[in-house]
Amino acid sequence: MKRFALWLSMLVPATAFGGGAAFTLESADIPHKSRIKDAQAFNGFGCTGQNISPALAWHDAPAGTRSFALLVFDPDAPGKGWWHWLVYDIPVQTTMLPAGAGKADGSGLPAGSVQGVTDFGTPGYGGPCPPPGDKPHRYIFTLHALNVEKLGVQANMAAAQIESAVNRNTIGKTSFTGYYSRKK
Repeated sequence: MKRFALWLSMLVPATAFGGGAAFTLESADIPHKSRIKDAQAFNGFGCTGQNISPALAWHDAPAGTRSFALLVFDPDAPGKGWWHWLVYDIPVQTTMLPAGAGKADGSGLPAGSVQGVTDFGTPGYGGPCPPPGDKPHRYIFTLHALNVEKLGVQANMAAAQIESAVNRNTIGKTSFTGYYSRKK
């Protein structure tokens, strides 16, 4: 049995067994499980943030990745949650988005990237703005490695439809969570 495992290990890359580097998404602006700064919070609906999308960086995408999609969701929002940012068709050679890349006109994104309409009713990054007095909400930033270059959906599709298309084409994903709340 040991000889078979040794022979198999010579044929299959170590990453297939959980060795090697892991697909990782990070932000210097929002360290995992930290409070999101007011610079990234929404400016409107009573919130007074600057609505600047955070700088993001990733590495070690799975083999076979042909593009990326970034989805930012608040599962604690009233109802079924709240979509804060949807970006897809991010070119495979991309490994970072600078702070402020989430402008509504898409000018801060890599060429070819597409932004879906958020629950704010517009494309682009929409920062945290939970109801005053709520417990801290979770804002989950998830980067999907996709097996297609183009997702094949229109930017004006509902966020849930975009999420479904992303999930159907995901070969790997990584995420981190930030928290935000407002006083009464």
